[in-house]
Amino acid sequence: MKITLIPGDGIGPEIIKSLKAVMEKTGLDITWEEYVAGADAYKKTGTYLPEELFQSLEKNKIGIKGPVTTPIGEGFSSVNVALRKKYDLYANIRPVKRIGKVPSLYPNVDIIIFRENTEDLYAGIEKQISPTEAHSIKVITQEKSIRIIKKAFDYAKEHGIEKVTVVTKANIMKLTDGLFLQCARDVAKNYKGIQLEEVLIDNMCMQLVMHPENYKVIVTENLYGDILSDLCAGLVGGLGLIPGANIGENLAIFEAVHGSAPDIAGKDLANPTAILLSGAMLLDYIGHEDKGNSIRKAIEKVLSNTDNFTYELGGKVGTREFTTCILKEMER
Repeated sequence: MKITLIPGDGIGPEIIKSLKAVMEKTGLDITWEEYVAGADAYKKTGTYLPEELFQSLEKNKIGIKGPVTTPIGEGFSSVNVALRKKYDLYANIRPVKRIGKVPSLYPNVDIIIFRENTEDLYAGIEKQISPTEAHSIKVITQEKSIRIIKKAFDYAKEHGIEKVTVVTKANIMKLTDGLFLQCARDVAKNYKGIQLEEVLIDNMCMQLVMHPENYKVIVTENLYGDILSDLCAGLVGGLGLIPGANIGENLAIFEAVHGSAPDIAGKDLANPTAILLSGAMLLDYIGHEDKGNSIRKAIEKVLSNTDNFTYELGGKVGTREFTTCILKEMER
């Protein structure tokens, strides 16, 4: 099996090395087709997304990537956004769950967020009106709203979950968010036994901090989904523990959702959990749920011992030692 691999930059290469070792431990025969992207690619090829990378993704139909630094306020646009738009990877799926004994005030968090991944303000339609005024256009369409909402409801149906929470700001943005909300109401009619819960984005943020155990499946627009994903990550220990998937009709890219953390790059300090769990999601996607679960179980076991905590969790274990712990647990 061939998988397209983007190591990324900063801590990317370190956590990808961990991923390779853990994926090999599952026993699957994987050939990695590795390509750089972002600033490193620009230095080598003059473009931040090389054509060879596109060819590999289009051939293999599946990829996984480490974090790639996005310049703030200047330079090239986000590699993540560019890939999502190019391949119409409309479903950004981020499961958030407390693992082991990771410090958290919320022991019962188990939420999966379905985020529309291709439009909204993240479509990047901006216009400079004057030197002192700029506009950004919010785009919401019925077609793209319905397909992400159906994805969330299908997941709830498959897993026996009785409620889907749709998050908008439809009381203010009555046309755009109003359309997304109406699509949710229309889709919900086809799923008997699953309740549609409607929550405004500001209230949703408060409810998640106060009562996160009340939510299982959340579906929302692009910007709100990005914000809520980070908020939920904070409930269970941070972005270093959260995997992500970008799924289209016939192509998927999995990723660690955290940043490239250049300040700790090369210091054996990075926690590879997010990319390992992303690898587990990849295995689910290709029909190897048993092997994906073997990774999850190993991570749960390792992080149930506080002696195995990495630095950002308050421990002293480095990337390499943590990976070794995971591999030993998988062997058991």
